[in-house]
Amino acid sequence: MTIAAYLRDDLEVHAVLAVGGKSRVIELGFVGCGDVAIRTYFPALAPLAGRVRVAACFDPQVERAEAAAALFPGATALTHYEDLLGHPGLDAIVNLTPAPFHREVTSQAIAAGLHVYSEKPLAATVPEAHALIEQANQAGKLLLSAPAVMATRRFRWLKELITAGCFGRPTLATAQMANMGPASWRGYTGDPGVFYQKGVGPVLDTGVYILHAITGLLGPVKRIQAFGGIAIPKRTVLIKRLAGQTIDVTANDQMLIQLDFGGDTFAQVLSSFAVPATRAPALELHGTGGSFSIATSTWYDANGPVDIYRRDDTPLGLEGWILNVSPPNPSPHTNLIGAGVPHFVDCILGDAEPILTAAHARHVLEVILAAGRAVQESRVVELSTSF
Repeated sequence: MTIAAYLRDDLEVHAVLAVGGKSRVIELGFVGCGDVAIRTYFPALAPLAGRVRVAACFDPQVERAEAAAALFPGATALTHYEDLLGHPGLDAIVNLTPAPFHREVTSQAIAAGLHVYSEKPLAATVPEAHALIEQANQAGKLLLSAPAVMATRRFRWLKELITAGCFGRPTLATAQMANMGPASWRGYTGDPGVFYQKGVGPVLDTGVYILHAITGLLGPVKRIQAFGGIAIPKRTVLIKRLAGQTIDVTANDQMLIQLDFGGDTFAQVLSSFAVPATRAPALELHGTGGSFSIATSTWYDANGPVDIYRRDDTPLGLEGWILNVSPPNPSPHTNLIGAGVPHFVDCILGDAEPILTAAHARHVLEVILAAGRAVQESRVVELSTSF
């Protein structure tokens, strides 16, 4: 179903669901109506026709708020966040603001009695993440966080296979999310400069997807070590509307991170904005009984295929790669990034148990921050959080 069909069905059918004894749809507010909202989040609402209504769209730039609201029948365009928090009938918000504002925007929404789905990172520090989780618990509100990796059909299936012992005991994961960063994404409509500055960088922007995947499959990290630096200190922006602009890089544009999960299970991750191109897999996981591999080209496909290798220790030697195995029962939510809000809605309605928990997001945030400390201090860093 296209987003146009979703909007038409929402207007004509406006089906209702029983929620806590009341017949209604979930009323959503979007906070931030920039590039990721337009390209990914709004189209992902199409399969939710009749279950969700976008009631309000907030952005400090009036033209963006109005353009977003125009996509949804009856939605209100707002340029003051306080107006969105007080919007009548609102159940929840999707926080798509720039990373430095995530904690404050989320905290104010919880205080206003709203459920929150936040883009990554959940907060800037682990203590801030602790405080948000406690606030949500005290208020009895649902707080979930991107990235939506583990909510996709592919990764739910892989988790089931690992739990069932299909790969034996997991021993090693190797992964990379490596390219030249947003300055080279010619179709990008946002500001690429911020991604190369201190406080962001490749790990927080794209490496976080890999870290969520590995920890989602293997569990919490016990300790970490890392190397990192600035390989290309000045970037030329390739986006046509910004032609001729350059960016001074102040965040490490490549990081090599090693994770220890305990029990002789490890992972090695490359997160880089200094790789022109690669043919290496996005993620491989190995166990005593087999391996699987996911291509970089299909990473954002929520139902994407997996190459699987099963060992055979018998004299028959019936082992080898089975290529392009698709997960059973594919989801209508086909984009990895967009899979988060449908899961969020399912959890609000009581149709699913939370997977994208704030506790998991807090742990991955600690992994990212610990990797930075490991580079600066040239030491192994022990982690304190779990999920």
